[in-house]
Parts: sequence; C-alpha cells; structure tokens
Amino acid sequence: MTSAASERPPVAAILALGLTQVIGYGTLYYSFSILAPDMARGLDWSAEWIFGALSAALLIGGLAAPAMGKWIDHFGAGRVMTLGSAIATAALAACALAPGKIAFVIALIAIETASNLVQYGAAFALLVQVRPQVAQRSITYLTLIGGFASTIFWPITTALHAHFSWQSVYLIFAAINLLVCLPIHAWLARSTGHSGTGEKSSATRRIEPSLPATARTPAFILMVTGFALESFVNAALLVHMVPIMSALGLGATAVIVGTLFGPSQVLSRFINMVFGGSLPQLVLAVISAVLLPAALVILLLTAPSIPGAMVFALVFGLGSGLSSIVQGTLPLELFGSEGYGQRQGKVTSVRLAVSSTAPFALAFLMGNIGVSLSLSITAALGAAAVAAFLAVRPLMRMPVPVQTALARGEP
Repeated sequence: MTSAASERPPVAAILALGLTQVIGYGTLYYSFSILAPDMARGLDWSAEWIFGALSAALLIGGLAAPAMGKWIDHFGAGRVMTLGSAIATAALAACALAPGKIAFVIALIAIETASNLVQYGAAFALLVQVRPQVAQRSITYLTLIGGFASTIFWPITTALHAHFSWQSVYLIFAAINLLVCLPIHAWLARSTGHSGTGEKSSATRRIEPSLPATARTPAFILMVTGFALESFVNAALLVHMVPIMSALGLGATAVIVGTLFGPSQVLSRFINMVFGGSLPQLVLAVISAVLLPAALVILLLTAPSIPGAMVFALVFGLGSGLSSIVQGTLPLELFGSEGYGQRQGKVTSVRLAVSSTAPFALAFLMGNIGVSLSLSITAALGAAAVAAFLAVRPLMRMPVPVQTALARGEP
C-alpha cells in the first residue's frame, strides 16, 4: 500500500493542466476586461451593459455547474474537459462572429458555461480522480501555475488588440483552445483511464471524510456560505480595486499599487506549497478568509497612504491566492473523494451566483453611501465568512447524541 506521504503527485498531469488553466482563464476570463470597451463600441452598447451581460453569463453558467459536476463524476473529468475545450472553441468563435447583441449574449453564456468545464473545478476533480491521496498537494501545485494566467494573458491580449480587432483576438483564442487545450485534455482523458462511476477506485485510493455522516449537511452549508461570501468580497474588489484606491486619494498611483495583487496571489500559493503541507485545510480556510477583511481594514485606516495601499494589495492578494487552493482542498478534506465532482459543482454554482452580483452591488453602494462605508460593509461580509468556517470545527468533534439530534432538526 502506498501512503499519502510517499506517493508522488502526477507531475505530467499537473504541468499539462497548468498550461490549460493559464490558457483557459486567460482566454475565457481575463481577456474580457481588456476587450470590453471595443466590444461595447462595436455593439453600440455602454460599458455597463457589456459587463452586465458578463454578469448574466456568469450567473447562468453557475446555475449549470451542478449538472456539470455530475458529468465529471459519471464520465470522468478528462472527458468533460475535452468536451469543454470543444465548446470553448466554438463559443469564442461564435462570439467573434455574432451578427448582433442577442447572438453575442448567447455566445457569451456559452463561454462562461464552457469555463466551468475546463477551469479549476474540473481540473481539481481530475487530480482527485487520478491520485486522491496526494490531491491536496497536486491542487496546490496547479494553482501556483494557474496564478500566472492574468500576468501572462493581460499583456498578450493587449498586444494582440493593438494590431487586431476584438473579434480577431477571440478567433485567435479559439484556435489556441482547439489546438492546445483540446489535445491536452483528450490525452489526459486517455492516460488517466478514469471513466467516472463506472470504475470505482479501491478503498486504499479514496480519501475518507473527516466529518461524521450526520454532521455533513450543516458543515456543507457553512462551507458553501463561507466560500460564497469570500467570492463576493473577492469579485467586488477585483473589479473596483483601482477606482476604489483612486477615490480614497491615491490618484494615478492606484494602478501601480494594483499590480501587486497578482504576484502576491502567486506568493501565497508558493508559501503554502513550501510550508503548508501539514496544515489542516480548515485552518487554511480560516486564514484565507481572515486576510480579505483584514486587507480592507488596512486600506480604510491608512488611506491615502501609498505604503498602506501596498500592504492592502499584498494582504488581499495573499488571501485571494489561498482561497483558490482551499476551494479545492477543503471539500476533499471534509467530505472525501467520493462524489467530489458533483459536490464541487454545487459549490461553484452558489459561488458564481453570489459573486456575479458583487461588482454591481459594490458600485451601487459606493454611488449611494460612499466608498468608506461600502468597504466597511464588504469587510463585515468577509468577517462573516470567517465565522462560517470557524463554525465547521465543532462539527468535526461533535458527540454522537448531538449529531443525531442535529440530523433530526432538533435544537
């Protein structure tokens, strides 16, 4: 029997998935903000309507996530990711060739639906299906590579857009998904040999839940609540980070300070990879949740100090980077590897449903009650995420009579 400590992560699979994650996030997500102004002009829409269309697409894509999670468990993550690459290729091309607004929105919905089939949720599930005993380490390594997506694709998209229309850029990205990601995912589907529920792994290769059966439902609700609140804070701040810092008096330096976010995300994942191997994932979840509201408090207390804003960007990036890891590893630790894909689909659905409203919600709050009070409310939501994760811990050591009463809905 191979122990989790001695079993090696699937390096080839991690490197291959790392490349497809960089391309997947770069072409299907990060490129949009750069191309959006040109899209708006071409469609005769305001920028607000373009981003509103993106929010709607994210929401609809999130609603489809539970069904996609079932597909991952039934057919295997590799096969689903191969299908996702094909859909992403077609959707990017359809978006580029859309004759009008309705066709554009439909294609955008297809892009965000494809994202759920090829990005972290599906990739994490593939690593769990390949080698569940080392999946936590594998997920950490993968997020370290994937963290470079924005760093790589923001300048690539900008450079391409300097010479081509947004439609041509999307056609180029469609070709990359077809010629690079689809073959890699097809190779992973063949090499892993996992066909979902049709081929159950042996008991020695499964990760067993750390929660008693009767405590899993309340723990799942608390975990999803924590993830959803974290995603709200993260999504709201990512879209409005530079405008917020400018409004707080940082002026043009807000753009420079904002560039610290990406590297700090990668730094947090590297630190966790080197030093966090023995740390329980629930503890890591609490740490990541604490860092987000802490960053907002730092910004509020120090603005318009440039060093204070730099600390804010660093701390916020650390929390965001850790959160990406925890979203894959905490469900595995608490609930085990059985049904991992379906469970991740449910988590993704709630996260996207909540986070898709975040940019609009924060913009509305700032326009009506001001930046400082809006950030205070956002920080309070982040603190609620910390409380949700902390509330999971007592369920892990709950005595049997209490578990039974809880399962029956008794006080």
